[in-house]
Amino acid sequence: MTEQKTEARARRKTRQGVVSSDKMTKTVVVTLTRRFAHPAYGKQMTRTARVKARDDKFGAKVGDTVRIMETRPLAKTVSWRVVEIIERAK
Repeated sequence: MTEQKTEARARRKTRQGVVSSDKMTKTVVVTLTRRFAHPAYGKQMTRTARVKARDDKFGAKVGDTVRIMETRPLAKTVSWRVVEIIERAK
């Protein structure tokens, strides 16, 4: 029975983005940017999304590139957590 549960559970989403705010105590705001072709015209479009991610031990600062992973809701607006800091801001 436990085998069926693990098979049915989906892989967690991971995204890479840039920290845009670190004013909160354990939370950072990460800006996710995606580029895609317009469905009808083919022109490259850019869309951004801002998500809040829990950052307990890494201490990410504004401008850092981080990898975040989807998790259970940790607060009202926090459903992501910082997995690693890929590149520190200069």
